[in-house]
Amino acid sequence: MTGQILTMAMSDGAQIGVYHAQPTGRRKGGLVLVQEIFGVTDHIRDLCEEYAANGYEVLAPALFDREHPGFEAEYTGEGFARSVQLARELHPFDLTLADVQTCIDALAERGPVFVVGYCYGGSVAWFAATRLHNVAAASAYYGSLIPGAADEEPKVPVILHFGRHDDHIAMDGVERVIAKAWPKAKVYVYEAGHGFNSDRRKDYHEPSADLAKERTLELFEANGG
Repeated sequence: MTGQILTMAMSDGAQIGVYHAQPTGRRKGGLVLVQEIFGVTDHIRDLCEEYAANGYEVLAPALFDREHPGFEAEYTGEGFARSVQLARELHPFDLTLADVQTCIDALAERGPVFVVGYCYGGSVAWFAATRLHNVAAASAYYGSLIPGAADEEPKVPVILHFGRHDDHIAMDGVERVIAKAWPKAKVYVYEAGHGFNSDRRKDYHEPSADLAKERTLELFEANGG
């Protein structure tokens, strides 16, 4: 990996770690990559490097650094329980959005900025499209909060990736999002489960992951990337 952890000041004055990967070749834009609940793990860092290889300067904030500095967890056992505690009890979601906005702003002076997020980060990517500023487009992977926020109209183009066999997100919730038919939102449903993009998870589905990545890059390129 060529990226490195930087320390950045957030809007509340907190100093948190942010994984920074420089683009390979011509810089196409900036990208804020938002973690799963498990932290900025090796999987998340690998994704940062992949997008950097596609020409994007990537920032991935370690969102739980205030509560648990350097947090990285496995998908099962005590690590999973701690991840859920951090995401649902200890760390305010609005603070996550503020941190993502700080990262967006840090990249915005050098061209278009995009947001991509996975699981917890998928919900964040949706709200980046509906609430945040200086976002050119967003790609949201299986965000469980999205169906409950379907009434929020996206301000910028956003694509949503859901697995038909996701045991965390019911298909009736996905159908609710589809029924909204927001002009700037497109919903894709894959024959896969939750977390299908991660090759570290039991639900990894390579064909779906590849197609979702292709669609994400196409979205970015269509919006200035």
